[in-house]
Amino acid sequence: MIVWINGAFGAGKTSAARELIDLIPNSTVYDPEIIGGALRYLLPQKRLAEVTDYQDLPMWRRMVVDAAAAMLAEIGGVLVVPMSLLRQEYRDEIFGGLASRRIAVHHVVLTPEETILRGRIARREACDDDPKGHERIRQWAYGHIEPYRAALDGWLSTDAYAIDNSRLTPSETARAIAEAVRSGAAGACEIVQTPEPAGETLAAGVLLFDERDRVLLVDPTYKPGWEFPGGVVEPGEAPARAGIREVAEEIGLELPGVPRLLIVDWEPPRPPGYGGLRLLFDGGRISAAEAERVLLPGAELRGWRFVTEAEASGLLPPVRYERLRWALRARERGTVLNLEAGVPVG
Repeated sequence: MIVWINGAFGAGKTSAARELIDLIPNSTVYDPEIIGGALRYLLPQKRLAEVTDYQDLPMWRRMVVDAAAAMLAEIGGVLVVPMSLLRQEYRDEIFGGLASRRIAVHHVVLTPEETILRGRIARREACDDDPKGHERIRQWAYGHIEPYRAALDGWLSTDAYAIDNSRLTPSETARAIAEAVRSGAAGACEIVQTPEPAGETLAAGVLLFDERDRVLLVDPTYKPGWEFPGGVVEPGEAPARAGIREVAEEIGLELPGVPRLLIVDWEPPRPPGYGGLRLLFDGGRISAAEAERVLLPGAELRGWRFVTEAEASGLLPPVRYERLRWALRARERGTVLNLEAGVPVG
C-alpha cells in the first residue's frame, strides 16, 4: 500500500515521511521528485520548456505510477510518498493508475496555518553555491500557497485526511499519520479502476441523447478527459448487454431495450496500451425527467453533462472524439460504420 502525504511546499511532508518509516513496519520513502529530475535528462529541452511544472507532463504522471508499482513488486511493504498534488485531475489519474494495479492509497494532507507555512519557507536554508536558484525555489513555493489553499477549500479537504501540524514536530506529525492509518481514519482511497489489460480488449460505449440531440458525457475520476458511459466487455458477455450494464452501473439508468450499433473501431496497440475493438451503441433519447434521476458513483465519476458535438471536441481526448464524430454520422445515416484507428474503411 501507499501512504501519500500531501500538502503545500514547506508543510513538512518530507520530514514527516522520514520519521514515518520508523513507525510503519517494512516501509520505504518514495519521493516522485526524483522522477522530475530524471525527465531533465530524458526529454528534449523544447518539451520541458512547454511546461512550468513536471506534473503537467503526462510522462511524469505515468512514471510516478509505474515506479511505485515496480518498487512494491521489488521490495513489497509500504511506500511513504511525500508529494504535493493540487490538481484534482492529476490526483485522479495517478491514484486511478495505482488502483488499476490493486495498490491501495491512504491519502493524508498536512494543513499548517499559513503564517507558519510562510515562516517555514522563509527559514529554509539557502544553498551557498546557487543563491539565485534557491531564491527562485522560495518564490515558487510562495506562489503555490494560493493554489494549495484553493484545493484545500475544494476537493482536497473531502478527499484526504487532514492533520494540522502547525505546532507539531516532524516526529509528532509522523505519529499522527501512523495513528490515522492504523485506526482507519485515513482510509484507503475509494477510486476503483479495472485492472490494466494484458492483451487486446473489447469495450462497449453507449451514446445517450437529450431532447436537443446533445450527447451525454461523463467525467471519470481515474483518468484524464471525458468519456461515454461504457466499459470493458466481460468474458462471455454480449457487447450490447455490456453497454446496458455499464449505463446502469455508471449513471443509474435502465435502458428499455437493446441499443443499436453505430460503429466498430479497431484501436491499434500503442504501448503501454494493447488496443482492441471499441464499439459505440445508440442508447436513444432520455427525457428531462429521466436525466434528473442520473446517479453517479462518487468513486468513479465526478460529473456528467449533455454537450454538442463542438463542445465534445474540447472535452474528449482526440481518439474518443473521432469515434464520437463518426458515430454521429452513422446515426444520421441510419447505418453502421467500420473504423480502423478512427478512420472509416470498407
